[in-house]
Amino acid sequence: MCDSRPSCWLSAVFAAFLLTANPAWAQTATAPGKFVIDAPTLSAIGVEWKIGGDDNLNAAVEVSYRRKGEQAWHRALPLLRIHHEVINSAEPPFQPVEPTAANPNGMRENPWHYDTGNMFAGSVLNLAPDTDYECRFVLSDPDGVTGDKEKIIVVRTRREPVPAPGGHVYHVYPIGWKGPMQQPAFVGLMRAYNMGSSASDHDHTFPPRVQPGDMILVHAGLYISDRFHYLNGMPHPGYNALAAVTDGTYYLTQSGTPDKPIVIKGAGDGEVIFDGAGAENLFNLLRANYNYFEGITVRNTTVAFLLGWKDIIGSSGFTLKHSRIYDVARAVQAEWSASRDFYIADNVIIGRHEPDKMMSWSGAIWMNFPGFPESLNSEYGIKVYGQGHVVTHNYVANFHDAIDISTYGEPDGTPDIASTKLSGPTEMDERTASSIDFSGNDIYNMGDNCIETDGGAHNLRVFENRCFNSAAAALSAQPIFGGPVYFYRNLVYNAPSGGPLKFADTPAGVFIYQNTFVAGDTAPGGPVANAHLANNLFLGRGAARPVFSLDTTTNYSTSDYNGFGSNKGAYDFAWNSPPSDVAADYDFTHKLTARHFKTLKDYGQGTGQEKHSIPVDYDVFANVPKADESDPQRLYNPEDMDFRLRPRSAAIDAGTALATINDGYAGKAPDLGAYEFGQIVPAYGPRALPAGMAEGEKIGFRSWTGPPRIDLHLLPK
Repeated sequence: MCDSRPSCWLSAVFAAFLLTANPAWAQTATAPGKFVIDAPTLSAIGVEWKIGGDDNLNAAVEVSYRRKGEQAWHRALPLLRIHHEVINSAEPPFQPVEPTAANPNGMRENPWHYDTGNMFAGSVLNLAPDTDYECRFVLSDPDGVTGDKEKIIVVRTRREPVPAPGGHVYHVYPIGWKGPMQQPAFVGLMRAYNMGSSASDHDHTFPPRVQPGDMILVHAGLYISDRFHYLNGMPHPGYNALAAVTDGTYYLTQSGTPDKPIVIKGAGDGEVIFDGAGAENLFNLLRANYNYFEGITVRNTTVAFLLGWKDIIGSSGFTLKHSRIYDVARAVQAEWSASRDFYIADNVIIGRHEPDKMMSWSGAIWMNFPGFPESLNSEYGIKVYGQGHVVTHNYVANFHDAIDISTYGEPDGTPDIASTKLSGPTEMDERTASSIDFSGNDIYNMGDNCIETDGGAHNLRVFENRCFNSAAAALSAQPIFGGPVYFYRNLVYNAPSGGPLKFADTPAGVFIYQNTFVAGDTAPGGPVANAHLANNLFLGRGAARPVFSLDTTTNYSTSDYNGFGSNKGAYDFAWNSPPSDVAADYDFTHKLTARHFKTLKDYGQGTGQEKHSIPVDYDVFANVPKADESDPQRLYNPEDMDFRLRPRSAAIDAGTALATINDGYAGKAPDLGAYEFGQIVPAYGPRALPAGMAEGEKIGFRSWTGPPRIDLHLLPK
């Protein structure tokens, strides 16, 4: 008998397909292969278990865990079964086409054609930082397992990066400092970081001073270079010694270690402002590992922190905490596949987009408004690639995108990508974007998406984020190279054009669990392969579009235990997949069978999905209004709403148990949506007063009153 586990759903649906169609060559027994442990984060451990056989997909891997030294095992989610799902671009045809006026290049935009392989993958979620865990993985197959059926590993979760004791401490002051100086003292950052600095053609001649474990304390003031004047010339004598001549960049090239980072930190005597004077890039750390920044303000530059370029060079171990970044096009840019272990937390990051209204780059609803299409003055807040990264509790507003994984293309190390171009690890498992956490972030007013997992591979975790006012789709998977990507306990409100979810360019391996999606229609699109949804709330704006519409290339995608509102279109639900006798079709040999339904009951009967799902309306919430369909540019303030469930609402006890996702629920069963009735609402955004902000400072809709929650919709320069 099947329960709510995706592995059970998948095997039950798929087994008959393959054996009926291919009885002669099907290899039904499972042969365990390579076991990969991804880089752990502060709260999760991800693994990949390669296998052979199991062509009828009835194998499963049950997972349990415990702190080292404990006796009792705790249940975790089973691993996701991944079986040669194919990522092959956005739309058919998938072959090169002749140039046309609309497509002058002829070729399709996204050229990948990627086979995910034969494996299991998944994460143990919601763990404690800096803790040893035993994790047990038990492989079973009714047709037999030819090899090791059980793996027990011991993995320590990461700890939050902190400065190391015992290193040298250097004090940095701005030009014109009038008070006493703590020694050793230097004017300008580069004179402390290196053995000297010069605003001439000698500016790269000085070797590094700092060593692993050293700390540079930067004292209050404005640090800005007169980058277009040579030596100590007029009009600003001395200012041109602060960063490199002409480009105005701080080239930081010395590496710390995981336990002994090189620390650049505000001294705590007032706001530290690094002004880029319009430079293309202010802090360049392309070859500097384990550099740590805390308590500073960065402004007036295109790229605040440059950490990696695809196929060229990159760094690991970057930390940015309790800082403020504004008036930038990109705050953090890191697109290097060997990067590891970033920690970006509790920062305020504000872009240059119009702060008082929404605008997007595409979509019919925006075309008649002034300012269409959006000007890309601020492209994204944070973009990463690699493994082990944590981006948590940041406030990001007024960008095109807020927080992204790089849409990198096929992972390095795949057979058709030459390994000769790589430096560092060349093993494919070490060069995929895997084991990345985006959590607790408060995101406001995006021209496109709040969070993109685009280009990621395995064990991507997007959880407990709040996304308000996303002009296009809010949470994106475009594509995912196998998965799983976990979207769970997120809150999305007002995504008027693309809806709360975007499945584009044929992603594979997606879990959508326990989210509240409000005021965004037509979720989630597709086509997507191997997707599984449960315990979500979907409520639209009342537009003439479906509330839920999924295109899937696999007939083993599943959806159940959800709550749905209703719209005013011709139908509210669509589930479009290959013909019922076809398990999967990635090249669209068969056209997807369109299945449209007006009611939830008809949808369930017509597809076999949503057997336990229920209709809901806005009255399930304590205080959530419907967004104004006639005014898509309007911005909504999250502090004006209360998304907690009303007592006795239909969403209470209407879900299914999902280990580590909704442990500790009250009542007969878990509730639907991001908030369990009676439990504490998550804190979004910075957990402490950000650098450069004063208690009670008025920014946007509210004043800063301390942790745990802020809403900083506007940030003055």
